[in-house]
Amino acid sequence: MATTFEEIRDTFELFDDWEDRYRYLIDLGRELEPLDDSEKTDATKVRGCASQVWLVSTLEGEPPVVRLRGDSDAHIVKGLIAVLLLLYSGKTPEEILAIDAKAALGDLGLEAHLSPMRTNGLFSMVERIRAIAAGHLAEA
Repeated sequence: MATTFEEIRDTFELFDDWEDRYRYLIDLGRELEPLDDSEKTDATKVRGCASQVWLVSTLEGEPPVVRLRGDSDAHIVKGLIAVLLLLYSGKTPEEILAIDAKAALGDLGLEAHLSPMRTNGLFSMVERIRAIAAGHLAEA
């Protein structure tokens, strides 16, 4: 499966219809390593999502990069998490804050094909990731 955000974008372009893209998103989500129940806490829960969503981060290496992991109780949302992890994980907090998520995700056409509730949840996850990055930056 895809290992970079660019590979996801390229794969999306190969599909003629959104049913295939949704199946691909679900497959991406199935590849995520599930979070342990102990990681699914109020502190890691993303607010503003209709589904249950948790994001966990660590700061690793030199220069320090943010490693993100996530989970959800909804298949398509897990796929969206996988997309966001490929967009953001492994980058420095500064790089994360510089990413224009609306433009990057716009390249995939997600906003036009997700329900308004899912779109709000997607951007709630983006805001949470940005807050995580800002928090790591403040700690440094």
